[in-house]
Amino acid sequence: MANKRQMTFEANENVLCFHGPLLYEAKILKTDWRVLDPPHGDEGPAYLVHYRGWKQTWDEWVPESRALKMNEANLAKQASLKESYPGKKKAVPKTSGMTESSDRGKKRAKDASVDKEEEFTKRPEIKVPIPDSLKAQLVDDWENITKHQQLVPLPRTPNVVQILEMYRDSKKDKKGKSDEIFQEVLSGIKTYFDKCLGNLLLYRFERQQYVDIRKRNTGKEDSEIYGGEHLLRLFVQFPMLIAHTQMDQDSINALRENLVDVLKWMQKNHKELLLSEYENASPAYQSIVKS
Repeated sequence: MANKRQMTFEANENVLCFHGPLLYEAKILKTDWRVLDPPHGDEGPAYLVHYRGWKQTWDEWVPESRALKMNEANLAKQASLKESYPGKKKAVPKTSGMTESSDRGKKRAKDASVDKEEEFTKRPEIKVPIPDSLKAQLVDDWENITKHQQLVPLPRTPNVVQILEMYRDSKKDKKGKSDEIFQEVLSGIKTYFDKCLGNLLLYRFERQQYVDIRKRNTGKEDSEIYGGEHLLRLFVQFPMLIAHTQMDQDSINALRENLVDVLKWMQKNHKELLLSEYENASPAYQSIVKS
């Protein structure tokens, strides 16, 4: 059993790191055990990463869930994601700088982590296809925040809880209240959202907004504050999240069927669920973020 404080990655290791819906090559500068999601997040392994080819101002602390080992399977995943989101402006960095000797050294130093990675890659994979119009929304979402320094106005209406209730109501004629799997999936989506929002679903430019909104809404969960824009980001992460569970293939297939149906419904109702325009961050906010 792995030590509770064991780090999967180490300083100076090259990894693939999620930034938005895509994976980019990054180098781990520092490792630490810290809370990345104050004030109510859990303490855990964290890594200061530098994205290869990006300015130093993009360096950020990320949770372990956003980093993947640099191996053939994950490079294939990187290429697949890039193909799925052709509208992104950032080029996916090349990986030719990796040397065989450094790879061997890392593997010897982290045998337990390699075993963990091999176990992960053998688990059943869930593929959740994102409709093309929602892919475009994800690209616009990324550009609005990271390039144009805009924000999703919060709190959102409808929020995630309301969206899931709207979806449930739309299926009342087709799914009875006794459909336990259907109810469990909706409950699970909300739970995943509340667990992942602060650690996995925010861009760096949004973190100060998150701190501010949490201070003003201490009695509410994230799913009662954030809306469809961030819920859509969760669906991008579901394949990775589910791969870290012990679900069997039948359960995965049932989950996938329900997730795909939610996405189709969101696509059909996107004008009601998703913003067409974001708000510009104030100069004061931008100054705080850059400080």
